[in-house]
Amino acid sequence: MRTLTDQLTQYAAYHRDRRNIATHFAGIPMIVAALAVLLSRPASDFGVLPFAVSPAWLLFVATTVYYLVLDVPLGLMMAAVSALCLWFGHRLAQAPLGAWLGAGVGLFVVGWIFQFVGHAAYEHRKPAFVDDVIGLLIGPLFVLAEALFGFGWRPALREAIERQAGPTRINPAHPKPHHQG
Repeated sequence: MRTLTDQLTQYAAYHRDRRNIATHFAGIPMIVAALAVLLSRPASDFGVLPFAVSPAWLLFVATTVYYLVLDVPLGLMMAAVSALCLWFGHRLAQAPLGAWLGAGVGLFVVGWIFQFVGHAAYEHRKPAFVDDVIGLLIGPLFVLAEALFGFGWRPALREAIERQAGPTRINPAHPKPHHQG
């Protein structure tokens, strides 16, 4: 299994433009929240559990275990984020069908629009998951790590990623050709 550094480096290689990363700060949380919302129905306590279990619980528990295997501190932080998403999803799953479905689908679609606009307009590169589907799981971890890096968290990890993927930058939207006079 690849290490946390390997996973984040591979994902980061597709995300070096700061504007694209900014679109991911909006889009990925929206997609994750949408999954929590849409997968919170149906839910059941199976007549014996003290709480209802939904497909959202199964997804978020499985991804949290994966994140914990990659890195315990970051996995614990993602567990907290997952708990918030599950709470949010459960709350919206209690809404009438139209509100639940509209919120879930709306978040999902708008979140993906942010993702694709970021890649098309700024990165000029396809999303990471196109080449490796594990990118769908690493995206939320990448956003959290990038946010934490902004606060000075684990500079050695950030440096290791940038050594291999390169530093973040702002790519010109439309590079101008060099003309000789």
